[in-house]
Amino acid sequence: MEPFKIKSVEHIRITTREERIDALKNGNYNLFNLPSDMVMIDLLTDSGTGAMSDEQWAAIMTGDESYANSRSFENLSKVVNEIFNYNHFLPVHQGRAAEVILSTIMINKGSLIPSNNHFDTTAANILVREGTPVDLVSKKDELFKGNIDIEKLDAFFLKNHERVPYCMVTITNNAGGGQPVSLSNIEEIYKTCQKYHKKLFIDACRFAENAWFIKQREDAYMDWSIKEIVKKIFSLSDGATFSAKKDAIVNIGGLLLMNDKDLFEKAKNELILREGFPTYGGLSGRDINAMAVGLEEGCDEKYLEYRTGQVSFVHDKLVEANIPIISPPGGHAIYINAGEILPHIHPMQYPAQAFSLECYIEGGIRSVEIGSVMLSFISPDTNEVIFPELELVRFAIPRRTYTQSHLLYVIDTIISVCKRANTIKGVRITESPKLLRHFSASFEWITTIP
Repeated sequence: MEPFKIKSVEHIRITTREERIDALKNGNYNLFNLPSDMVMIDLLTDSGTGAMSDEQWAAIMTGDESYANSRSFENLSKVVNEIFNYNHFLPVHQGRAAEVILSTIMINKGSLIPSNNHFDTTAANILVREGTPVDLVSKKDELFKGNIDIEKLDAFFLKNHERVPYCMVTITNNAGGGQPVSLSNIEEIYKTCQKYHKKLFIDACRFAENAWFIKQREDAYMDWSIKEIVKKIFSLSDGATFSAKKDAIVNIGGLLLMNDKDLFEKAKNELILREGFPTYGGLSGRDINAMAVGLEEGCDEKYLEYRTGQVSFVHDKLVEANIPIISPPGGHAIYINAGEILPHIHPMQYPAQAFSLECYIEGGIRSVEIGSVMLSFISPDTNEVIFPELELVRFAIPRRTYTQSHLLYVIDTIISVCKRANTIKGVRITESPKLLRHFSASFEWITTIP
């Protein structure tokens, strides 16, 4: 059962199919453009959409709004020092701000950044500085599909040593199906980085969920506590970016953490220019207080068991219905393989986008495309279009927000859409920006089925 009671509820507007079709048309067939009250179940993201606890709301009321060195910052510092394993940290308003600062101080034109899979904003921050994100995810481990292929990483460093400022690993691996990274793999990545005198940064958005999978699936750590595993993870790296909107269960906030003092000074100067004083980093004191409490709650093992159990429940029901899905399930979302469901739609007609639109029409569920719209890009090195391997639709489950009844409704909706898959048409982009086009692109239906 859920390890909490529900204390407050939010009204859901029940819409009709016709209303949803009109809303899509008005939003240029981009789910990001929908008014929130036109969405019945919102699984667009798990970032900043969770339900805060009574302890977090109480912390909001005691936030210290002093400009410099507030009590709220002291509260956060105590928790950060307990959970993470770095010499220095800066609060930022969200993980994206940490990515901007890190890439600004470390990436130059021609830089190559290896990772398991770069997510959208991580890749965009590299590309905008004329660097290239390079995905080296392993295909060897069924339980830890987020792992980096160590042989490929070593060969990559050997060939491109001078062009690599740092390596990154995302835990859990969002663009690759929310899959975890093993602790043994993190250790091997770190050793390989040290061999070539490169820094390793962890994209730590879902570090607690990743630690839970290590505890469940990696024999050497089954008797360790979550916090012990987390300490070990971060000891095998030089720094981290962190969006607190995930595993700290807050609506806004993040961290940039590192060991190198000189690098930290550069980061601090960037933060002062862009975000604010180093002890508030663009956040109010009340939000910093809520983040401190949320970091503790996000590491609670009973909560993590419930959290990952929700995702497993949806995954298992869809597998029973023979829906193509990324398996085993990750910790924050299910990923439907739209390319397999809609083989008649070419990647340039964006099958994952088409599938996500149909799920909204069918049941008012908002999801997000993680395929050729979001992840394809033109390589600065070769000028070729790089496409993702899979056309996925992610249904991200907000923390402590939806009940099993909601999830059963989601399952029924996905199954209904799959049953009429051969009637689904592709879409084309009519207008989009160069980077991060999935946020604001406009689409239209292609009138004929190939």
